[in-house]
Amino acid sequence: MAKDPICGMEVEEKNAKWTSEYKGKKYYFCAPGCKKKFDADPAKYAK
Repeated sequence: MAKDPICGMEVEEKNAKWTSEYKGKKYYFCAPGCKKKFDADPAKYAK
């Protein structure tokens, strides 16, 4: 399970509909709103 970096919700990687890649790492999101927020400022949320 991956953790949505925006809201902290756990996301099943194989079923994730929304993903982004930042600096070679893939991030998973529970909803399109979380992905949009991450994509607007990935450095703020990427760990």
